Amino acid sequence: MSVFTSWEVARRAEASRWIIVMVFTLMSAAFFKAQVIENEQNQRQSEQNHLRDIALEPPRGDIVDRNNNPIATNIIGYSVRLLATREDSLRAVLGRLDAIVSGDTVDIEAVVHRWKDAKYQPALVYASGRYDVVSSLEEHRAAIPGLVIQPEPRRRYPDSNAVAHLVGYVGEVGPEALTKGIFPGARPGEMVGKQGLELEYDSLLRGRRGVRFVEVDARGRMIRDAPTSASRPPDPGHVVHTTIDLSLQRFIDSMWRADPMLSNKRGAMVAMTPAGEILAYASFPSYNPNDFIGRIDPATWQSALNDPNKPLINRVISAAYPPASPFKLAIAAMALRHGFTMESRMPEGCNGSYQFGNRPYRCWNPRGHGSLTLRQAIASSCDVFFYQLGQKLGADSILALAREFGFGQRSGVDLDNEHAGALLGSVKDYVTSKGVSTWGNGETLNLAIGQGHHTETLMNMVSFYAALASDGIKRTPHIIQDRPSAVTHDMKLTPEQLADLRQAMEDVVNSGTATGNLAGEVGLKAFHVAGKTGSAQVTGQEQMAWFIAFAPADAPKIVVGIAVEEGIHGAYVAKYPVRAIVHFLTGQTLKTDYTPVTEDLSSTGSDSTGADSTRIDTAGKKKPVTKPAVGHRP
Repeated sequence: MSVFTSWEVARRAEASRWIIVMVFTLMSAAFFKAQVIENEQNQRQSEQNHLRDIALEPPRGDIVDRNNNPIATNIIGYSVRLLATREDSLRAVLGRLDAIVSGDTVDIEAVVHRWKDAKYQPALVYASGRYDVVSSLEEHRAAIPGLVIQPEPRRRYPDSNAVAHLVGYVGEVGPEALTKGIFPGARPGEMVGKQGLELEYDSLLRGRRGVRFVEVDARGRMIRDAPTSASRPPDPGHVVHTTIDLSLQRFIDSMWRADPMLSNKRGAMVAMTPAGEILAYASFPSYNPNDFIGRIDPATWQSALNDPNKPLINRVISAAYPPASPFKLAIAAMALRHGFTMESRMPEGCNGSYQFGNRPYRCWNPRGHGSLTLRQAIASSCDVFFYQLGQKLGADSILALAREFGFGQRSGVDLDNEHAGALLGSVKDYVTSKGVSTWGNGETLNLAIGQGHHTETLMNMVSFYAALASDGIKRTPHIIQDRPSAVTHDMKLTPEQLADLRQAMEDVVNSGTATGNLAGEVGLKAFHVAGKTGSAQVTGQEQMAWFIAFAPADAPKIVVGIAVEEGIHGAYVAKYPVRAIVHFLTGQTLKTDYTPVTEDLSSTGSDSTGADSTRIDTAGKKKPVTKPAVGHRP
């Protein structure tokens, strides 16, 4: 007989029903909370578990010349990334890549570092993989879990070496730059400017990254793309319009590389309008910026660093030289400010040297020049005349007015890493810095001919001559269009005084120190070129050469300067700026000893991304220290 009575069974059944109701009620509440109340949060979490976002690099803005010809543009490239859930699996896959891709060593530690910075995003392996590398990886995709290959814009410099120091190059932003916020808005793996215009105008050129979502399985392996609606396309960077005349830039590069006298020389050329618009900007020797995009191949980088000719130095703005005879125009301008005229003469004529104290200071011409006016002294570059003129002006006056004219300072050009020349502020500064009791009066003679304790960059010297070619006001040179040139220094010369100086400079070309070496330039006089030669004495090195010119002398449209290191006289390099001037004014040349620039397409390079660039200056290079004034060729 059952121990449960009917009413006991009924009671227990009722209790069981309530328990079941309560369980289902709680389960329903939990489901309601998960499916309704927390639906959006859970959906996001679910998407995070099976979706991965892949950055879409924006096309950098093109850099174009004044005629919209491309200086820097983009071509199609490929990026290679890896999805991984654990560090050990990532290292294992990277090890396989080294075996699959011969000749392209992967920087495993750099990739792992990127992965640790953003574990749910694919880690960048190659920023710009070559087509053959991408093809090889696709063939072995089954052995490379988490492989993500996508087309991305790759930077390209069509004129390669001809524009290297002007445009610079791009590379992956480094950890230090990210920490310091040097590139606002940049994220790990992003390409940023490293030198030149690419660096100076990076914020305009870079654009904004887009995003692409992909679905992954529980092991982090990519299954397929997420719906297109989930992605956001990148915003391209802005086009940067420059003042560069690419035809002139190519002409100068070709002329230098083809000319037997210049092809193995170090130096630079720069051209600008009198208003400060830079037309051409070239430093020699150069390098191919296409080789430096993304991760620089270590062998290529070491080769550039160890090259005794230092191709990475931007000699337009980062190398400073004694200004030599081109500084005599500044001395002449100072003399005019002090009441001298172009017909003023010095007490002693030139007989080949000037006796000062117990030693002679020689002129570059041992036969002498006789008694000269200031105009004639500029044309013949007579050292003896300027020794005496420097004495009359006085060292403190020369130094003060040189500062007022903008010497010993940066030109202010819109490029990074411009160096200032070296110029004493006063005689007192010299005494203090040298630890001597007095100023040696022989130093005044040195200063007067552009030697002594004074160096200048080519950019700053050409900027000074641009002021002589216009209204006597020195303006900031610039490379970007529509950027107003700021007034920096006013020489306070009258239009008549400026015209007189320009006439004296035209005499340099037509009957002075540049005449003999320009004799073969047929039809030159029709262009009314004005200029000044110079040869600087540098301790421990052979002399270096200057020539700065503009044309037409009565209404200048272009100013061109050249500086050539070691072993050449200033008069011998005069023809190169002259040919650049003629090419710009006419599209022709007085000589045909140049070859056209052709694009170097030989090195498109696979770039595993990596290190920040090393900024190059004149460190490690012998700093020019001038000899005592013993006269020098003009």
